[in-house]
Amino acid sequence: MARDRWHLIHEEDGALTLARRRPARFDLAVEGRLPEASRTRVAHRVRQDMWRALRHLRGFAPVVRVWHVPGGLQVRAGGAVAGRFAREEAEARIAALFDDPARVARWTGRGPAGGGAR
Repeated sequence: MARDRWHLIHEEDGALTLARRRPARFDLAVEGRLPEASRTRVAHRVRQDMWRALRHLRGFAPVVRVWHVPGGLQVRAGGAVAGRFAREEAEARIAALFDDPARVARWTGRGPAGGGAR
């Protein structure tokens, strides 16, 4: 396990997990597929954009897990929330990040491409 200033980077079973706290917990989560790229870069960039989209969510601690799948990366983005929250609204905000071609291109360091959250 490595620490990147404020965040823990943990690798287990082929998946890289970026979180502020350990153990990483997903009270809300959205998964999406991305083109092949650096897992560390993707995890940091997704966490950054997710934090911006959900910074109003009191007690939110982002978690991003990235692993290789045939043809690219699978990403689970979400995290822990202390207290009650509107899960559907929060997950919709995360899903919208995966549907933004400009963000996906920035995350992966490639030209515009669709991510497709599930």
